[in-house]
Amino acid sequence: MNLNATLIAQLVVFFILAWFTMKFVWPPIVKALDERAKKIADGLAAADKAKADLALAEKKVVEELRKARESAGDVRASAEKQASQLVDEARAEASRIIAQAREAAEAEAGAAAQRAKEALRDQVAHLAVAGAEKILRREINAQVHAELLANLKQELQ
Repeated sequence: MNLNATLIAQLVVFFILAWFTMKFVWPPIVKALDERAKKIADGLAAADKAKADLALAEKKVVEELRKARESAGDVRASAEKQASQLVDEARAEASRIIAQAREAAEAEAGAAAQRAKEALRDQVAHLAVAGAEKILRREINAQVHAELLANLKQELQ
């Protein structure tokens, strides 16, 4: 065999093998590599998206915590205000009740004083009548009575 014929035959076989490899072997390998690269890129994109979602979720958590703290502060302030208002209302009610009790006691004391005065007047009147009766029984003197009446008349004028 001739060296040139062998070389040409090897070249033909090489080109057929290269063509066969390029036509049937290389495309599935390239396709598999492209799919693998795409999966890796998708995985990296998903990881980036997950990072972004995690950062967004963390921001939302921080915001919700801030809102919850603010809301708790508002609730606490409202409760303190309501408690203060209830205390003020209770004090006002107690003051009103005390004032009513004081007024009732003063009215009762005034009524008792009035009753005592009337009872005292009645007693003084009874004593005066009794004293006058005793005086009149004891001494009936027309001249003394006339003098008394004259003195009374002068005092009244």
